[in-house]
Amino acid sequence: MAGDNPEAQYIAGGTNLIDLMKRGVTSPAKLIDINHLPLRKIEHRNDRVRIGALALNSDVAEHRLIQTRQPLLAQALLAGASGQLRNMATVGGNLLQRTRCSYFYDLALPCNKRKPGSGCGAEEGINRTHAIFFAGNGFGGIEKSSCLAVHPSDMCVALTALETTVVVNGPDGERRVMMKDFHRLTTQQPELDTNLRPGELITAIEVEDNAFARHSHYLKVRDRASYAFALVSVAAALQIDGGKIWDARMALGGVAHKPWRYWAVDLMLRGQAPSEKLFREVAEHEMKSAKATEQNAFKIRLTSNAIVAALKLAAGIS
Repeated sequence: MAGDNPEAQYIAGGTNLIDLMKRGVTSPAKLIDINHLPLRKIEHRNDRVRIGALALNSDVAEHRLIQTRQPLLAQALLAGASGQLRNMATVGGNLLQRTRCSYFYDLALPCNKRKPGSGCGAEEGINRTHAIFFAGNGFGGIEKSSCLAVHPSDMCVALTALETTVVVNGPDGERRVMMKDFHRLTTQQPELDTNLRPGELITAIEVEDNAFARHSHYLKVRDRASYAFALVSVAAALQIDGGKIWDARMALGGVAHKPWRYWAVDLMLRGQAPSEKLFREVAEHEMKSAKATEQNAFKIRLTSNAIVAALKLAAGIS
């Protein structure tokens, strides 16, 4: 167990960890290969889809169970990385991938996530792709413990919208963590990405059955069409019956240090007939709390438009 050695890390596909090791960003004293563990099964159990942590991203995206019951997850996975990387990357590794902020990767530049207390290079540097939603310190009076980096995963945005449960096992046994609580916002410890405890291993994720299969959409806006991380992404899921919306979920990517759950969307949409005007009101409501850095003010309008577009595509309206 990694709990026996705080300098050890688990490794499966290694698509992110090996890259970080090559760059010198992380140097674990020991790697524990977990590929032999029986954690690849994708199945429907009771009232939920259970996906083993070692299931490959490509296998999950192409699995009939996912495409029919949780198509939002399939769409998000297919929007991420490249086919070659999806054939290596695992679900558990995707949950744990670290930010792609250039200040995090460049050892010559300050980065609170890599070296707490050294400063955030993006605060006064190149911050075009950085966060517009914050918690704790906020922007405008950034403390040395702050970080403006955004979370890179597409899969995690969809899982957050779907209110997924992460199953972990460690020295104290098995426990379940809701996706909304799995990743951390930057308060006083930006070097910690998740709320995993020492020695814990992700064993599965569980997505409860829902009524979103017919009306969901994952929209990813990026600088180029292939193999690029999101400037902004939107996971939108609607339950529509009788011409009205009865349930709604939404999460945003590329805008915060963790997948950003838009909690008010259900209350604003419930019982309403879908329309572009309604969706615009929903988008503008959320953007009131956004704060731009020097170079990324465009993200506020971009995010608002992406929310409207994703909701229209999910609802099937032109």
